[in-house]
Amino acid sequence: YDLAQRSPEYVAALAENHVGGHLSVAPEHVSARVLDKMKKPGIASYERFKEMFSCASKEAGKQQYEIPYFISGHPGCDMSDMVELALWLKREGYRPRQVQDFIPTPMSIASAMYWTGIDPLTMEPVYVARGLKEKRLQKSLLLYWNPEWWEDAREALQVAGRRDLIGRGPECLVPPPGDPRERQASPGR
Repeated sequence: YDLAQRSPEYVAALAENHVGGHLSVAPEHVSARVLDKMKKPGIASYERFKEMFSCASKEAGKQQYEIPYFISGHPGCDMSDMVELALWLKREGYRPRQVQDFIPTPMSIASAMYWTGIDPLTMEPVYVARGLKEKRLQKSLLLYWNPEWWEDAREALQVAGRRDLIGRGPECLVPPPGDPRERQASPGR
């Protein structure tokens, strides 16, 4: 999406001829610190592409949507970064149903960071979420809207020092314990 912005003609052709209703796009995160480790542009770049694609789709007479893809547990991502992402998702009205936790793959800079805890390009230490529990808690913040994940999301918010986001106010991500919707939800993990 970042390169597509250099050519409005490309985005117009994409919207008119190559999308069948939904376009998957991978901003992957919103935290500048995490995006830097991913070697991706800031979230504003994705937001500009989203607007370009929306306008191009309207001009083509099509009702099309982009589906953003996000990831948890990427090297460099801590709980505060996931809170930032969850707040952005809420503000933008996104409720992802399928989310991906980082999986190291051979021959990638991200995997080198995962295994060593060092950014090989800067030789600086990089935070890495390694335990299954922390990975689950990070993932729960992507799914903050789903009652099946509220218990974990509350724990993640507490770990991040963001108890202020647990409650019933419009800025809150999850309700306090005891919400009747939580009892009705089946375990989803």
